Amino acid sequence: MSASPNPIEQSFELAASRCSDLTPLVDQRLFNRHPETRAMFRSQGSEIVMGSMLALTIEAILDFAGERRGHFRMIACEVVSHDAYGTPRELFIAFFATIRDALRDLLGDEWSAEMAQAWDQLLVEIEAFAGIAA
Repeated sequence: MSASPNPIEQSFELAASRCSDLTPLVDQRLFNRHPETRAMFRSQGSEIVMGSMLALTIEAILDFAGERRGHFRMIACEVVSHDAYGTPRELFIAFFATIRDALRDLLGDEWSAEMAQAWDQLLVEIEAFAGIAA
């Protein structure tokens, strides 16, 4: 299988070859950077919820960074549902940067300048799409 020419997809493909489940890496980083998020998840069964949340987010990211066939719309839907939960939009968006940073750390030397640039652009576009940008 050849690597994707899309740097966002490449970052996930390389990560998948190194790690079968990104959830613990992303969760720990999220809780370290935003301790208030720990209280947002119930204590029992939160691993399943967070794993599902991450899987759906990755699917939306890949679609947003790729062909935009529809899965990316989940981002807009989740902005509204997280508003209803009382989650600040900035914190909602921070989850995407947390994923990027977990990937960057996992990939180490394989994290390329193209990936960094693509992720920076993607985060700007997601912020605008989610109605955060000024």
